Amino acid sequence: MHYSVLMSVYKKEEPDFLRRSMQSIYDQTVPTDDFVLICDGELTEALDGVVEEMQKKFGKRLNVIRRDKNHGLGATLALGVEKCKNDIVARMDSDDVSRKDRCEKELNILNGSGGISVVGSFVAEFEESPEKLKSIRKVPEKHGDILKFARFRSPINHPSVMFKKQDVLAVGGYQAVRYCQDYYLWEKMLANGYKFYNVQDTLVYMHENSSTFKRRSGRQYFIIQKRLFKQMKADGLIAFPQYCAVVTARFFSTFSPNWLRKVIFTRFMREKIH
Repeated sequence: MHYSVLMSVYKKEEPDFLRRSMQSIYDQTVPTDDFVLICDGELTEALDGVVEEMQKKFGKRLNVIRRDKNHGLGATLALGVEKCKNDIVARMDSDDVSRKDRCEKELNILNGSGGISVVGSFVAEFEESPEKLKSIRKVPEKHGDILKFARFRSPINHPSVMFKKQDVLAVGGYQAVRYCQDYYLWEKMLANGYKFYNVQDTLVYMHENSSTFKRRSGRQYFIIQKRLFKQMKADGLIAFPQYCAVVTARFFSTFSPNWLRKVIFTRFMREKIH
């Protein structure tokens, strides 16, 4: 089963995190034959060292693409999808860890008879080590429930996603927006009738740090979210009362103090691991 892996890395990533993340792809029960790594701008010497180390390990399977300056995640992923040689593409963040059977399980869904275009899974969050997991972000399994969930929150955990390249490109692919690149893409695909599925298991361990919740704040972040839900209303995914409710909720979340926003996300939008 052939599939590509798409990862973007930039200079602020920790070398050990990048190595651990790429190693988790190397260790997959069904190996990839096309790992597209986009270096979004110049990297540090230490990160370049990891890339060189992994190039030796993966060999010709690792396709390293270097950009002269940082273009941001949306534009980088848009380029990356085009560069992937297989029709099935697995997304991977440069500081997360995939379970060994992640790609095998997701490939089985996409290659099945259900006509699925996008598949994801639960993700478990950690701060220091994937051996010390803190919480799980769960998402609904079936397409109908995913469609309802998408009216208020992103229905797919982006670090866990695997999708059909031709279906993503059919709706224009990733957009060069600063935030919510994935949510914008899911909105377009759902509005155009593509089917989604979430494996009801934790297949990815996601790194969380102090900046995770800070990124979800500020005037610009709120404006981008508001545009997203306005587009959902225009596409018929949500009605006007739902639009008002979700924009109001996002307003209070975005402009809350960071400590309160962290409490909201961790206590009410995640399941704590005891």
